[in-house]
Amino acid sequence: QVQLAESGGGLVQPGGSLRLSCAASGSIFSITAMGWHRQAPGKQRELVALIRSGGSTYYADSVKGRFTISRNNAKNTAYLQMNSLKPEDTAVYLCYADRGIDRKWGQGTQVTVSS
Repeated sequence: QVQLAESGGGLVQPGGSLRLSCAASGSIFSITAMGWHRQAPGKQRELVALIRSGGSTYYADSVKGRFTISRNNAKNTAYLQMNSLKPEDTAVYLCYADRGIDRKWGQGTQVTVSS
């Protein structure tokens, strides 16, 4: 089993920055990728970014150049650095970890971008 603990959401003004963290515990050796989806009211859940165990990354077009995903293997933690935030980035951000056989989700953290 893998457990994920998220942190780092909050309220920020447009143009501001936030960093999300997703700490994994349990059977972490089996994790092949970690990432974040986001869910905004009235919209479909969207894959924001992911990082694979080999270090390759993927970003949604809507966040390219503004968000950076990274992973600290020693701390078993993934990070999502979000810069130049826009009101349309407002959503619940859900961390996940893929193990090949299943996907585990974090509890979600609210990000609100508003003046």
